[in-house]
Amino acid sequence: MALKLEISGLKKIYTGAAPGDAVQVFEGIDCIVEKGQFFTLVGPSGCGKTTLLRMIAGLEPITAGNILLNGERLNDCNENIGLVFQEYALFPWRKLLSNIEVGLEIKGVPARERQAEAMTYVEAFGLKGFENRYPKELSGGMKQRVAIARALIANPQVVLMDEPFGSLDSQNRDKMQNFLLKIWGERKDTILFVTHNVDEAVYLSDRIAVMSPRPSKILNIFDINLKHPRDRTSLEANRIRRDILELLDLAE
Repeated sequence: MALKLEISGLKKIYTGAAPGDAVQVFEGIDCIVEKGQFFTLVGPSGCGKTTLLRMIAGLEPITAGNILLNGERLNDCNENIGLVFQEYALFPWRKLLSNIEVGLEIKGVPARERQAEAMTYVEAFGLKGFENRYPKELSGGMKQRVAIARALIANPQVVLMDEPFGSLDSQNRDKMQNFLLKIWGERKDTILFVTHNVDEAVYLSDRIAVMSPRPSKILNIFDINLKHPRDRTSLEANRIRRDILELLDLAE
């Protein structure tokens, strides 16, 4: 069976102390992410993009509906799901190499084997010479490369990325976008990506799901049939960007 992440009828309600305090995040989310796709979620602040990733990762309970990976329901944290946060979430007391190793360490891989594997990521990700540095000694772009390497080293079936470049300046953001495309082009990981930046979504993605304000639903899914490397300023890229922005404006 080809890998497939399927979300159907998904609802999320945060209950309060009184019935009127309940907050419905999702009205009902339905989408499918196929193997090797770069699938991006865009939508207004507060629509539940991060909550959706956390539910897929098993960090938030499901109120109703299903999240299936290869036909099996995801309920708890799963080693087949990798997660990259905006704030890097590196361990400040561990050096760069040791941070990358974490996933393999949790899986019980012997120290020598996991260090050797982590070094292949250090070299492939342009981090050679910094393997013994602590996170505080690294730039934002380098920290994010470490975070991505840490997620990928365990070879998850799906990689969730929650605005991973949101804290970077525009120049480093562009560099990291190109870096991610290079790595994805080589590995063909299945990526579910969250961003507020429509330009970023159009530049990176195979498909883009546009979410409505809360209680959220998916308004439309755009197929981006543009070859990589892409020209951000092309007529077709600008047309897609305009269509997405118009849909977001209408939904407010």
